[in-house]
Amino acid sequence: MSRLEKMRQNKIFDVLLKKGAVTFVLITALWQLASLFNDADFLPGPAQTLKGGWEIVRNGVLFDYVAISFMRIFVGWSIGIVCAVPIGLIVGQFVLAREILEPFINFFRFVPAIGFLTLFLMWFGVEEESKIAIIVYATIFPVIINTIAGVAGISEIKIQVAQSQGASPFQIFYTVTIPASVPYIFTGIRLGLSGAIISIVAAEMLAAQSGIGYLIYTSRLYFRTDWIFVGILTLGLSGYLSDRLLRFFGRTILRRYGVKG
Repeated sequence: MSRLEKMRQNKIFDVLLKKGAVTFVLITALWQLASLFNDADFLPGPAQTLKGGWEIVRNGVLFDYVAISFMRIFVGWSIGIVCAVPIGLIVGQFVLAREILEPFINFFRFVPAIGFLTLFLMWFGVEEESKIAIIVYATIFPVIINTIAGVAGISEIKIQVAQSQGASPFQIFYTVTIPASVPYIFTGIRLGLSGAIISIVAAEMLAAQSGIGYLIYTSRLYFRTDWIFVGILTLGLSGYLSDRLLRFFGRTILRRYGVKG
């Protein structure tokens, strides 16, 4: 093998490694190896899982459930971001707001969203509102905390430079505080997405008739471990691709604010 061919192979391997393909291959190999020592009803291998997945793809159940779950996630996640970013900016910027709201934030951010499921069902009913409320709750605190950290981490020099140019407090807030906080806000949004996915699965397991969480939970009634694995893999892959898409957005649209994705 020539030196040029070796360099090309190494380059391809580096690309695959950076894209995560090598990691997925290793995980699949370990999964297949483990399945050889277990019954298929306990730990189905990749082939059995693909076969089971094709069954629920063919009848349209999987795609319908994915669409339903991600509709709930997108709505709740978007509402959470819209609510959380202004709160984080205000709490981070103003001492009085921080003294009043930080104890409240630091109390409730340690209470998991699933702990409010029963209350939300009582308050909002068994329809979509209760599930979206849980997602909003799971999204809002990571975004608030990271936004506060972004405001707190702004260099005093930037503020002093703006003041020396005659900028008003509002102008400083708009032209210095918000742009400097964008990388932290973006990180909070990414964390909020993972929290939204986790919370919707729990909500769908306990209080839904559709969705990926519902699929995972009800598959036990049919002793279809392969369907459970399909649901888990679908969640992981969907979350992974969503995060990659979000990072691409950050690199391309928010690069000027220091977001590297």
